[in-house]
Amino acid sequence: MDLAALNKVATAMTQPGKGLLAADESSGTIKKRFDAIGVESTEENRRDYREFLFRTEPAMKDRISGVILYDETIRQKAADGTPLVKIIEAAGSIPGIKVDAGAKPLAFCPGETITEGLDGLRDRLIEYRELGAKFCKWRAVIDIGDGIPSHDAINSNAHALARYAALCQEQQLVPIVEPEVLMDGDHTIERCEAVTMWTLKTVFMELYYAKVQLEGMVLKPNMIVPGKKCATQASDAEIAERTISVLKDCVPSAVPGIAFLSGGQEDVEATARLDAMNRIGGFPWHLTFSYGRALQHAPQVAWSGKKDNVPAAQAAFSHRAEMNGLATLGEWTEAIEKKAA
Repeated sequence: MDLAALNKVATAMTQPGKGLLAADESSGTIKKRFDAIGVESTEENRRDYREFLFRTEPAMKDRISGVILYDETIRQKAADGTPLVKIIEAAGSIPGIKVDAGAKPLAFCPGETITEGLDGLRDRLIEYRELGAKFCKWRAVIDIGDGIPSHDAINSNAHALARYAALCQEQQLVPIVEPEVLMDGDHTIERCEAVTMWTLKTVFMELYYAKVQLEGMVLKPNMIVPGKKCATQASDAEIAERTISVLKDCVPSAVPGIAFLSGGQEDVEATARLDAMNRIGGFPWHLTFSYGRALQHAPQVAWSGKKDNVPAAQAAFSHRAEMNGLATLGEWTEAIEKKAA
């Protein structure tokens, strides 16, 4: 393992001013997105949609450091025959790949899941590396509810994340470690804080046991937010302060960068909260974004499957990428958001 090379990629993925485009929706998830805009989820439509995102300038060059792909997408070619991976690289962005097989019910733990996909992972990583991937992603899901999460759910998912990360580094691929505490439900922000702290401490313990080198990974956590159904919501400032506090308590300084998931937050919410954290400062890691819906919802609506709408959709994508890029620098404001819209 060449740790210096892994660190170089991880640092580039989380560099200030840029962030990750999570374009790794499964076939089922992107079908839901397309259904919402009245577009049939065919392979051609999925390719055309992702192709115009990856060809969007100046967003890809200036604001997107890397793109997380799905198995189908990393193998696809553009309409002119160019591999999509090559289009991403030509824009100066780093291609990566989602490698987990999804969250499945955890035995004897009602309402909880374990992410599967470790079987055969080493061979799949070798293939993905040959297809051009430089990093990988694995998502673990931790739900908050009556009596959950359980010790088993957190420990099992943390152990799987560590095994995945070790295999990635063995194959000279940077692992994105994503333990997501869901924002569904009516739990308070204090409950999210406690569960996230428990989860992160367990994950880093398992990473240590698995001999994962922290300098060669990226953390993709949730922000500390109350559940969507909680009667008491929180300000951007409180969310930023609580999130930074948890990260300082749980994440070693050796980790080069943290790329937040949006987790169902509204587009501008996700941007504003990332900006608020970067304005606080005083932490050892680069804080950036790894957004799916928060980057793609606006361009999907603008596109709606019509070729003539591609320029408008690319403009919508460029806008969200620009706003989030400013947020990584602590330079986003609501006034800039409205003026640039």
